[in-house]
Amino acid sequence: MGVAHHSHHFVWFEIGRTELMRGRGLPYTRLEEEGTFLPVIEAACAYRAPARYDDLLNVRTVLAQIGPVRVTFSYRIERDADGALLATGTTTHAAVDGRGRPRRLPARVLGLLG
Repeated sequence: MGVAHHSHHFVWFEIGRTELMRGRGLPYTRLEEEGTFLPVIEAACAYRAPARYDDLLNVRTVLAQIGPVRVTFSYRIERDADGALLATGTTTHAAVDGRGRPRRLPARVLGLLG
């Protein structure tokens, strides 16, 4: 078919989210070392056009919403060559401790993300 499998979009979302957080001084490794984990609790993707093999893509990620326990990111995947919108999506994450129990986001994290 020559198109990327639909599941890859969620991997691209993860890359975008990881880089956004790293750019704000909050790499996932540090967050987890400090005892806060952000598992995905909801994910959505609207496919607009296919990503084809060898397309260079841009993943635009923004922090859409932040609360004391939840964080939502939104995404746009665009083809680099022509700027065509290929997909949009969101992921929502809950802050949990090392045992998977809900916890409030630390003030430092809220400050860096907010």
